[in-house]
Amino acid sequence: MAKLVFDIETSCLPLETFDDTQQEYLFRDAQRLPEADQAKRRDEIHRQFNLWPLTAQVVCIAMLNADSCRGQVLFTAEDYEPDLAEAGPVEFVPCADEVELLTAFWDVAQHYDSIVTFNGRGFDVPFIYLRSALLNVPISRKDWLGYRYQTEPHCDLAEQLSFYGVSGREGAARKFNLDFYCKAFGIESPKSHGVSGMDINDMLAAGRFREIAEYCLRDVHATVLLYQIWKERLAGIK
Repeated sequence: MAKLVFDIETSCLPLETFDDTQQEYLFRDAQRLPEADQAKRRDEIHRQFNLWPLTAQVVCIAMLNADSCRGQVLFTAEDYEPDLAEAGPVEFVPCADEVELLTAFWDVAQHYDSIVTFNGRGFDVPFIYLRSALLNVPISRKDWLGYRYQTEPHCDLAEQLSFYGVSGREGAARKFNLDFYCKAFGIESPKSHGVSGMDINDMLAAGRFREIAEYCLRDVHATVLLYQIWKERLAGIK
């Protein structure tokens, strides 16, 4: 069966997007602290905006066929001029806005039987479901959050490599991030080029759209390699 491996990058919405009541709700924890500690806590909360689909947007989705490693990287960009001479197994597709990006993603997704992600069950999938709903973008696959303890139609490697959290936060099967798993299994880390998800807001503001796309694609390439190792060495363990 055809498997789609994908990853998303997100960026927080401008603070002025939210009215006074919403901002009070978002920063309520900071208001409960002594005045000297409030600014630091507000900054911490603001950095978390990227994690929530009601306070952030999808700015990039990279996706590859697990077998052929051919695919696309969809990314939002302003006044981006693609390199028409560029050719290769992966197509970089600039999108005018998030609606166009999500619409293009769901058009591709409907042609795949199943997906592979790293932490997609906890982050990527619910994020794009909610963003699509908020923007009224039709969702072509609504079964990716089905029964947790199976790998079809969604194999989440973060769940598989921690055996569904069997040993808790500190046990033998504790959950690590993608960077750590890659280094442990001898895969080049997507962060080896000096970019991480924490940089996306600044990169977007600086117009570094293609760099965001390339970073997201490195995440997916690493996920494909990690999936191949899991499938050969660990798949089927119960």
